[in-house]
Amino acid sequence: MCHIENTADSNNASDDKTLNDVQKDKRTHMKVTYSCAPCEKTFTSKSGYQCHMNIHAGKYKCSVGGKCCPTSHWLAVHRRRHSGEKLFECTVCSKRFLTSGELVMHRRIHTGEKPHKCHMCDKAFIKSGDLHRHMRVHTGDKPYKCSLCNTSFTASSSLQLHKLRAHGNSRPCECPFCGKLLKSNLTLKRHVRIHTDAKPYSCRHCSGRFTWPEQLKTHLLQSHNEGTWFTCNVCLKKFIRKNYLKDHSLRHEDVKPYICSECPKCFYTAGELTQHQPVHSDYKQFCCGLCGKNFKQKRNVKKHFKRCSAKLGYTDAWASLCCD
Repeated sequence: MCHIENTADSNNASDDKTLNDVQKDKRTHMKVTYSCAPCEKTFTSKSGYQCHMNIHAGKYKCSVGGKCCPTSHWLAVHRRRHSGEKLFECTVCSKRFLTSGELVMHRRIHTGEKPHKCHMCDKAFIKSGDLHRHMRVHTGDKPYKCSLCNTSFTASSSLQLHKLRAHGNSRPCECPFCGKLLKSNLTLKRHVRIHTDAKPYSCRHCSGRFTWPEQLKTHLLQSHNEGTWFTCNVCLKKFIRKNYLKDHSLRHEDVKPYICSECPKCFYTAGELTQHQPVHSDYKQFCCGLCGKNFKQKRNVKKHFKRCSAKLGYTDAWASLCCD
């Protein structure tokens, strides 16, 4: 459906203009938009609108996964995801990609080019989408809302992770070291670091390496004066992230916005509520790496583990076999 909006005021045309001049000015100020009825998306070009409508019509549909593409070109690109064909190779590290656009983005990792700059702070990004998401930090916009608890997020990936962690019961990923069950491959990958002592986060100023991004951020602030501390104006305690300060401030205000759905208990943070919830379940997610005994809460397995390791004659066992 085509909509034409005239943003010019014909009464403002000067008397000495010819009729053709006035008509030309009107065409210049006409805003033409094309609206998709099924999904309410709008387009400024007819070609973009027509390509989009091909998706609804199923004109270019993948025979493997059923995905509908806007053009035959993008269908061909999509099919490579099923075949594993990657035509574009990085000349620096030999990594291969499906599209030339993906290769261009990847090359910026090697060159350090970050063309998308925030006009409100000194941060810059490789992708325009990353800048768009970053701007929500300044605007406070959180367009992705959880339908189960009304918590809002700046990114759809954060919402999906929240649903998995806070509301999901499935734990399909098992740690090969301690047997702990986790909700996703991402959380498993992070968890395994405590067993392998992997330190993927390196300081660009010195040889320091760290297991967690929070450790690197703290190091940069303390050792290299890089970044910004967030300071509590009541007790002057410093935090590396704004949301940590926000959670801390709730304690001064004695506000507990997170309420347990099973009992009247309230909590300062979502993390504290998550730690409490296993009390109402028979599920025991924490396992002793020495004897295999399971526990509902982390603090209980820690206490048990210290007694168990002492009984078996181990020293510093928690550091190497922690079941976090």
